Amino acid sequence: MATTNDLKNGLVLNLDGQLWSVVNFQHVKPGKGGAFVRTTLKHVLSGKVVDKTFNAGTKVETATVDRRTMTYLYNDGQDYVFMDGETFDQITVPSEIVGDGANYLLENTEVQVAIHDNTPLYVELPTSVELVIQHTDPGLQGDRSTGGTKPATLETGGQIQVPLFVTTGEKVKVDTRDGRYLGRVSS
Repeated sequence: MATTNDLKNGLVLNLDGQLWSVVNFQHVKPGKGGAFVRTTLKHVLSGKVVDKTFNAGTKVETATVDRRTMTYLYNDGQDYVFMDGETFDQITVPSEIVGDGANYLLENTEVQVAIHDNTPLYVELPTSVELVIQHTDPGLQGDRSTGGTKPATLETGGQIQVPLFVTTGEKVKVDTRDGRYLGRVSS
């Protein structure tokens, strides 16, 4: 248990049996009335963001979330298998929890896995990864290197938009948060 005075960004709260991460908080002391804490909370599993206000000093239940650095090993049908780098324990994470991150996940990639009560909550990839373009159509004559994009398939099977000058077999840097092309990687 903690009070609203102990809130900080990244703290995970257990509210009515659901896990919420504190994205932002602000202590407010108006001229009239009691002080309160205005928070922005993000649901750990669904990603839904809500604003919630607590009276100052209110007790809130915190949840212990263990964030571990793990290495992605392989995909086992619908599940993804990760290995803890320190204990060498392997855990299986369902594809719903990996989500769109699967589009940027190569074997031996190091990720952060958040675990609560031996249940994986989410997988956090590095902000950018380097992947090889598996296939993209060639740019057409007259295309300019300064404008326009075309679809490309990554070696992981994910789809992104790349500039017209990028060709099949090139290694590119991709933002894992939104799938944005960040540039070519020189070999």
